[in-house]
Amino acid sequence: MAKLASLLLLACALFMTDCSQKGGPGQFTREPAVQLDLQQIQTRGYLQAIVDNNSISYFIYRGQPMGYEYELLQSLTKHLKVKLKIKVISGIERSVDLLNRGEGDLLAFPLTITKDRTDYLAFTDSQFNTCQVLVQKKPANWRRMPPTRVERSLIRNPVDLIGKEVHVMNESSFKDRLEHLSNEIGGNIVIREDSATAETESLIQKVAMGEIQYTVTDQTIGMVNAIYYPNLDVSTVLSLPQQIAWAVRKNSPDLLAAVNGWLAEIKRSNQFANIYAKYFNNPRSSQIVISSEYSSVAGNKISPYDEEIKKEAKRLGWDWRLLASVVYQESNFQPDAESWAGAVGLMQLMPATAEEFGARDRLNPYQSLRAGVRYLSYLDQLWGKYVKDDNERLRFVLASYNAGLSHIIDARNLAKKYGKNPARWEDVESFLRQKSNPRYYQDAVVLAGYCKCEEPVNYVHDILTRYEQYKQLIAES
Repeated sequence: MAKLASLLLLACALFMTDCSQKGGPGQFTREPAVQLDLQQIQTRGYLQAIVDNNSISYFIYRGQPMGYEYELLQSLTKHLKVKLKIKVISGIERSVDLLNRGEGDLLAFPLTITKDRTDYLAFTDSQFNTCQVLVQKKPANWRRMPPTRVERSLIRNPVDLIGKEVHVMNESSFKDRLEHLSNEIGGNIVIREDSATAETESLIQKVAMGEIQYTVTDQTIGMVNAIYYPNLDVSTVLSLPQQIAWAVRKNSPDLLAAVNGWLAEIKRSNQFANIYAKYFNNPRSSQIVISSEYSSVAGNKISPYDEEIKKEAKRLGWDWRLLASVVYQESNFQPDAESWAGAVGLMQLMPATAEEFGARDRLNPYQSLRAGVRYLSYLDQLWGKYVKDDNERLRFVLASYNAGLSHIIDARNLAKKYGKNPARWEDVESFLRQKSNPRYYQDAVVLAGYCKCEEPVNYVHDILTRYEQYKQLIAES
């Protein structure tokens, strides 16, 4: 027996997880497996937030990342002076598991604070209160029925849920509420837990389509979705008001304090109220987001030019979503966009560049895209002689497209002169930032002179960050 116990302990160690961390029906990591607090996060330079992809929290709309959680996270990371990295995860169990394993720092879900969850999560101060509501479908011909008849067909008394099937997410607060409600009403509500990756909005859609009869959601989310699905009713309240908050690991007290400090500060301004109103109190905007083919919630398109972008990306050997990120950065997919410097069109071509790479009409989106891709291909071939690593070379190509080849060559020459790696973007980038400093732009190895080169540095960062966002929310094909 002693030998068996030793083997079990060894097995736990080999899998790098304390067996005692696993518990409860959800079988997720309930205790922090890493020591990672605010100081380590700030030293590292970024906050890894775990979010959900839905019509409220985080989504892509016409190429632009948006969402209630997303905008708040941008404000938070600015406050903490770190960059924002996002990991999109479906399902609360998996999200908690990744958080406690150190694969995220902040669970930026609209989480209901429950007594059970406080055992394995450290909640921030509440952002707002809501209540849980029943999502049910109105009768098929409800528009032609008298309101009183429609009302009689719907469940208003929770007692009427006895014997009914209600679908909810795994290990959600909705499941907990239904279990308590069953006890309160003295009858059995048949609770069906969908897969661990099931999302509230997918269950709401199933109710609207008649695939399931009932689900439960927060009132705020229910009201937004009822705008898009007018055949849904979300008026039956199943709970008392509940607090909605984010969460961190229980061994991250400094991060928790910092988030709470930021939250108190933003609530004193108009910023929090404006963000909340934008996503919860604007029915027209919500309907557009939920229904638009250019929303990651409803479709898999980024822009009206996706098919052409896909074709041109193949010529480059790029993921089409990377090229889409470049196009968005250049023009926001506006074919008539014009910069202060005279760059025009989808790919913001200057007259000489457009002529050299075959765009006779810079305002023609297809000519502009083809010419821009030819220019990117030219830059890729040129830098391929000096930068062999594909990921590193991509950064040189993007920076050259934005700032011009000569400034990037200057920064590369400076890196080489000062003993840094001229084929490593991080090294070259540091000298690119210095090209507004006379000590560097007047150096003999610099040919193009002065450049306020924060712009190309940010350009590269923004494109690659957006590309990662696209990869998480938009399918490859």
